[in-house]
Amino acid sequence: MSNKKYTVLGETIEKGKGAQLNLDIAKLHTRTKIEVPVIVQRGKKDGPTLLITGGIHGNEINGVEIVRQLVSNKYNKPECGMVICIPVVNIFGFLNQTRQFPDGRDLNRVFPGSLRGSLASRFAYHLVKDIAPVIDYCIDYHTGGDSRFNAPQIRIDKNDAEGLALAKVFGAEFIVKSAGREKSFRETLHQLDKKVLLYEGGKSLQIHRDITDTGIAGALRLMHHLGMRNFDKELKQMNSKPITPKLVNASKWLRAKHSGMFHPIVKVGQKVEKGTELGNISGPFGYFERKMKAGDSGYIICINESPIVNQGDAIFHIAHDIEQII
Repeated sequence: MSNKKYTVLGETIEKGKGAQLNLDIAKLHTRTKIEVPVIVQRGKKDGPTLLITGGIHGNEINGVEIVRQLVSNKYNKPECGMVICIPVVNIFGFLNQTRQFPDGRDLNRVFPGSLRGSLASRFAYHLVKDIAPVIDYCIDYHTGGDSRFNAPQIRIDKNDAEGLALAKVFGAEFIVKSAGREKSFRETLHQLDKKVLLYEGGKSLQIHRDITDTGIAGALRLMHHLGMRNFDKELKQMNSKPITPKLVNASKWLRAKHSGMFHPIVKVGQKVEKGTELGNISGPFGYFERKMKAGDSGYIICINESPIVNQGDAIFHIAHDIEQII
């Protein structure tokens, strides 16, 4: 039997034990200390280590809610291996309900960070240095930015066969092949040979029940698949049935040709044909209205739900190269 020691943030986590630790690297301008809770649970048997993160962008509340429920329902307690949950990575943005860090930077654009860089860069450095080395897998929960509502989807790198297999296990409606963004958390972990599933669903500053349920069930399926814990009973109680995901090889944004008040007709996840009316843009005084139509057949994987749009705004994200995978 292995007696391998796991040390997280300087604390050794024994088999069958858990701990609530804190990433404590910064203070507010009031000199108030800011601590980021890191919740660790280790099983009685050896196994993989899974990191589950929410709130890298502070206003993406739905991801925070998913990780909160995983902890609240004690789903984060494995029989084998170890689970590390960070419900709110960007606690600064969460307090202010904003995407960025107080220094104005997007945390997800400064990885792997620097010990002597900006506040966001320093935080990214400690997350990579102190947490990443002990993990094998990661689920990183996100939502659409601003008013953009994303269909439940897992994003993976192109030509990543293992990532695709894990994404199928997770069970979101769409699997989107997308290039890793430079200096993102996902790309940094990939460079460290960690497997990452990035879940997108819903929009900022909103908790959406269906999106949340999909994210929770996906985490349970992945842990079950990795042999960390049997979740057959829980998934049955959630009435969460496996679906056949749609693999998105290519997609395109449809942008507004006019400014005005936006009225969508279609829904996220809906299949549309070329020429289908998707919505309309109207002027506020009653004499201007223009229809928006699909330029290609495909599935709507994101809608900008802002009631006011400007010419050139990205409105509908349409996946037009789809594979039905089994």
